[in-house]
Amino acid sequence: MFDLIIRNGEVVDGTGAPKFRGDVAVRDGRIVEVGSVSGQATRTLDAEGAIVTPGFVDIHTHYDGQVSWDSVLAPSSTNGVTSTAMGNCGVGFAPARVDKHDWLINLLEGVEDIPGTALAEGLTWDWETFPEYLDAIARRRYTMDIGAHLPHAALRAYVMGDRGADHTAKPSPDEIARMSDLAFEALEAGALGFSTTRTAFHRSRDGQNIGTLTATEEELHGIAAALKKSGKGVIQLISDAYLTDDDAFASAELRLIRGLAKATGRKLSFTVQQNDDAPDRWRFIFAEIEAMRADGLDVSAQVAPRPIGAILTFASTSNPFVATPTYRRIAKETDGDVEARLVALRDPAVKAQILAEHVHVNLKGNGGVLTKGYRRMFRLTDPVDYEPCAADSLQAEADRAGRDVADYVYDVLLEEGGRRLVYLPINNYFYGNLNDVHAMMTGAHTLFGLSDGGAHCGTICDGSFPTSTIALWSKGNKAGRAMPLESLVHGYTQRNAHHVGWRDRGAIRPGLLADLNVIRLGELNLSPPVIAHDLPAGGSRLLQAPRGYRYTVKSGAVTFENGAWTGETPGTLLRGAQG
Repeated sequence: MFDLIIRNGEVVDGTGAPKFRGDVAVRDGRIVEVGSVSGQATRTLDAEGAIVTPGFVDIHTHYDGQVSWDSVLAPSSTNGVTSTAMGNCGVGFAPARVDKHDWLINLLEGVEDIPGTALAEGLTWDWETFPEYLDAIARRRYTMDIGAHLPHAALRAYVMGDRGADHTAKPSPDEIARMSDLAFEALEAGALGFSTTRTAFHRSRDGQNIGTLTATEEELHGIAAALKKSGKGVIQLISDAYLTDDDAFASAELRLIRGLAKATGRKLSFTVQQNDDAPDRWRFIFAEIEAMRADGLDVSAQVAPRPIGAILTFASTSNPFVATPTYRRIAKETDGDVEARLVALRDPAVKAQILAEHVHVNLKGNGGVLTKGYRRMFRLTDPVDYEPCAADSLQAEADRAGRDVADYVYDVLLEEGGRRLVYLPINNYFYGNLNDVHAMMTGAHTLFGLSDGGAHCGTICDGSFPTSTIALWSKGNKAGRAMPLESLVHGYTQRNAHHVGWRDRGAIRPGLLADLNVIRLGELNLSPPVIAHDLPAGGSRLLQAPRGYRYTVKSGAVTFENGAWTGETPGTLLRGAQG
């Protein structure tokens, strides 16, 4: 007698092998038979007309705070994810002395756009050290399994105190040794690895650069020595190498990455995107990764399946007028009161003042795209089109209407009671199409990541990346570039799982965990995000509902059925490598 049988599906088993029609039988949370299964089960799911895949493995999320108060862990869980890694980009909430709680909240609010009021109310802080943080997670249950990296920023502040928040402050040899000892302790307790950030975009709520921005080679090698000593863990980082037009700087950052991989002998992955300031830099980086691989170093690029896109609206965090003094004043005066903000913005006198000030806004880089990139601003469609055409931009709409574009965009944002959502593809869209994204995804040494699930609550809604990966690229972009379904599923299952050392999942094979999705591929798409006020203290976030998921199964338990949570929470903490 089986606990569960999934019958009559097209099995895409996660290994990259051709799909086949068959059944999957489950007992005691594990897959026990695959193929033509005879016998009875406590529950049978009909997968006729659907594909059956392993549960997705998302290696780049930021649920470090959300795990304190939430068992569901949307949006990742609602997008077929059954295992996830958090603590990425060097930020998280452990280790943490009591006097650094507010500082860490301030940091995560700035770096990852997680409402500070929600963190202040929701975080339980029943830990100080990183091992104690893992113990706290282990006491709770979730819809999916969770692993955690040791974050550099928190570690630095724990050891160096206030100096740790200053990226120009260098730790003493004793402080480096202490950080290394704590990293070893974290790895022995079950940390997935060590993460750090070297991007100027990561700033605290107060605008302060993150303390790890210019960490020296001595500091990084000193901490990372713990990975070599323990023989465990991976390194994850983000660097400004992908967005700079400075060849010397990019080369220096890549030499540092090479050095870390060589010194530790561990797997390393880092963020690679296409940025407007250096739209072809990613090609140089990919060539350097090939050279590292040729020298025996296990280095990979983490890439995204679509643009990194901001959601612009007057009802949340970002819109083109955020840099004007009048808008900033109103946002501060109405902090947390969206209705009051919208009432103020509807006032014609306020609109006139904001538009007059906006003329003088002249930001560079992504700031310029956010405030005046009208040719990259699009109304969100249903289902969402992640490769919109310039002819559909708000600039094009304003031109056709004979309107001043800033005035026109302001009025668009006032539509739907001030809750109109506008899509702004920022990274990965310099040429106005997804051809380069396809080239990145099909690179020889790439990992599918960067969803940032649990973060960027009011600006970005990319926890749905797994759905985009399968839905968009199995059909192809507007230029006809596509990827085999089997390759896409492999990238979001077995390949990601093996990268972080989880060999007990990621494929539909007897003996592995029964983490599974049943998906109607022809129906798979994404609706526009909605603003949900479901965080602690009434905090808001963007949530996006996928269509096409019939069932998600975690360790043999059906956790989601037709997009709705069943109440099951079979997920728990994963301590380090598995299987």
